[in-house]
Amino acid sequence: MLKLVQRILQRVFLAVERVFNHAFGEENNPLYHLGAIAYFLMWVVVASGVYLYVFFRTGVEEAYASVEYLTHTQWYAGGILRSLHRYASDGVVLAMLLHVCRHFTFDHYRGFRWFSWISGIVVLWLVYVSGINGFMLPWDRLAQYVTVGSAEWLDRLPIFSGTLARNFLSPQAVGDRLFSLLSFLHIGFPLGILALLWIHTQRVPRATTQPPRPLMAWLAGSMVALSLVKPVVSQGPADLATVPQQIGIDWFYLPVFPLFDRWTLGSVWLLVAVSTVVVALLPWLPPRRASRGAARQIMLRPDNRVIAVRDGETLLESALRDGIDFPFECRSGGCGECKCTIVAGRVDYGSYQEDVLSTQERAEGKALACCATPLTDVVLQYVPRTAPGGIAAGRFRARVVSMDLLADDVMRVRLAPEHRATIAFRAGQYVNVVLPDGERRSFSFATAPHVGGPIELQVRLVAGGRFTTHVFTRMRVGDDIDLEGPLGSFFLREDSDKPMIFVAGATGFAPVKSMLEHAFHTGVARPMVLYWGVRSRKDLYLADLPYRWEAEHANFRFVPVLSEPRPEDHWTGRTGLVHEAILADYPDLSSQQLYACGSVAMVEAAHPAFVARGLAEDDCFSDAFRLAAHRPRVLPEAELVSLGGRAP
Repeated sequence: MLKLVQRILQRVFLAVERVFNHAFGEENNPLYHLGAIAYFLMWVVVASGVYLYVFFRTGVEEAYASVEYLTHTQWYAGGILRSLHRYASDGVVLAMLLHVCRHFTFDHYRGFRWFSWISGIVVLWLVYVSGINGFMLPWDRLAQYVTVGSAEWLDRLPIFSGTLARNFLSPQAVGDRLFSLLSFLHIGFPLGILALLWIHTQRVPRATTQPPRPLMAWLAGSMVALSLVKPVVSQGPADLATVPQQIGIDWFYLPVFPLFDRWTLGSVWLLVAVSTVVVALLPWLPPRRASRGAARQIMLRPDNRVIAVRDGETLLESALRDGIDFPFECRSGGCGECKCTIVAGRVDYGSYQEDVLSTQERAEGKALACCATPLTDVVLQYVPRTAPGGIAAGRFRARVVSMDLLADDVMRVRLAPEHRATIAFRAGQYVNVVLPDGERRSFSFATAPHVGGPIELQVRLVAGGRFTTHVFTRMRVGDDIDLEGPLGSFFLREDSDKPMIFVAGATGFAPVKSMLEHAFHTGVARPMVLYWGVRSRKDLYLADLPYRWEAEHANFRFVPVLSEPRPEDHWTGRTGLVHEAILADYPDLSSQQLYACGSVAMVEAAHPAFVARGLAEDDCFSDAFRLAAHRPRVLPEAELVSLGGRAP
């Protein structure tokens, strides 16, 4: 039944959104900015309320007169702001109710979203309490109706037991201190709401708290126009000696008050309490969303970054949570800004405007990241808002100028770009080799950015690898290769003074070489240590180079680690897994910055151990570090991540 209701509401929302898209444009559609609209209107309420409070008098006799002065004598400012205050308050309720309804409709309230759902419900109730409190202050007939009705309703609770309503039995029972209390509450509640709203939005990555400027201007203009056409006025002074017979009620804030005359007060409490509990428990009530099984992982290109996706989380949410500058606008499947290509894997496309993502585009592998949730591990191609490292990637051709065999299975290939002296890149980034059929293979720059001239790639032979086999068997000096880059977010950070630990596995040495040579060139004085983990001595194909760095730079140290040394190696150095050598040397990693490049298996084993030793996530840099250990993969490892020249 619940699923049926949600499907019907989804059709309604999508139909109305389609109309609004034509009226406002996708970027200014109010239904795509409901949370931000509520934020904006709350600030309008606070700003207008501050002005009104300056002229408001907190006394029984003065309250009504001061509000009348604002409304009529100072109509050009106070009167307009009083109306603006009311209409903005109504707008806050409307925006929040639609915001909650939309999240319910599209099933965005379960699982990890429970905190946002619960905190949102609490904020909504505080808005209601603050608004009802505000209706008491003008001390007109509506204020009398709301104040007496609220007191009688609260008296139904055992904690009050009839003590509140006694304060309104006669005019003599109402004193100035009561209005001082009501004014204090009306100031305190909005401040509490703003604080809770801040907490509410902190759990939403890149949450927007300000609607687009054209939409803000339209909202403000509409409310000012409404304030001029239909100004808010008082409904006559309060008179506790009589009972108001006809009251113009605000249905946004006071929908339960008419029930006081038709139901018992206990029944109204039961309705409100049960409704609140049911809504609050929705994230845990059946029917539960079917679990997708093990948590999924997505690899994002061009970053070559692998991140975990929580159950029910969209591709966009997981990317933003991980700090990736993924393009987006509406988050609701209505604008197409987050359109991406699913290179491998399967997704649930979710609900969206069909004119934004056509059937043909879906067949071509396109998806909207704000709506799509992964059904398997996914490889995703997108266009970043800004190029990783601040350098825009480009397509260019390069010529092979030299090839050197560094080891039985490692080839150094130097490439000279055509029509340019060099390529701008950040130390640690990579370049794609574009094959004739459009497939790509990723290899890290082994040269430092300042060197200029040909770029160096270190290509490791992978059994059955299409491109690496070509390099070792058919590639010749003078061959042309199509390249794409620079790419990747794994590069040297220069905004810290922490000592740096570099971890290289096999040909993961290539980007580390680039970063270290750049650090030496720029005069980085921080302590640096390189742990290079390989199987046997022959795999240390450029061991003389880090030993030379160690002799030339007092702030650098080199620690080679062999996991399977052979008898002919005559090895007397460190053995075992490379991350275990680091753990043995560093019982506390909280003051270190770590860069790692190597196999996924190495990183999966190392990352939890490093974090347990105090390494902060913000000081941990590797495209592969985001992988969670021991998770089954639908895609082979070579398709999920290719670092340091590991791509076949």
